[in-house]
Amino acid sequence: MFGSSKKNQPTPSTMNSKPETIIGANTRFQGTLTSDGNVRIDGSVEGDVEILGNLIVGETGRVVAMIKAQNVHVSGAVKGEITVIEQLEISPTGKVWGDITAGALHIEPGGLFRGQSSMVSNIDEPLMLEAPRPSET
Repeated sequence: MFGSSKKNQPTPSTMNSKPETIIGANTRFQGTLTSDGNVRIDGSVEGDVEILGNLIVGETGRVVAMIKAQNVHVSGAVKGEITVIEQLEISPTGKVWGDITAGALHIEPGGLFRGQSSMVSNIDEPLMLEAPRPSET
């Protein structure tokens, strides 16, 4: 209505609740960031990030840290190790450099991921599938 053509980003499906803590676009934080709730980072964070809730890294967010959270959605840039209990989502504008451990990984077309990933689950899975055995005739 007032000349703004920028669309609001829909809330990621795994991030239904609003963030309790927001690191604004003009804010720089260095150190250990811990929270029992949800956090959104639109500024710069360097250090360790430990969130019992969900973490959203907005398009202007720049994070160089070891991250631990329930769910993580990346629309900005993250460099460092990420450990996620449930799901890591990387949007088309998101970039992740580093190793990740997650229950689920979703990378939208255009999203960038450079590193190694491992999936964790509560289900005991065989380490290797056995090859089919030749039938004896």
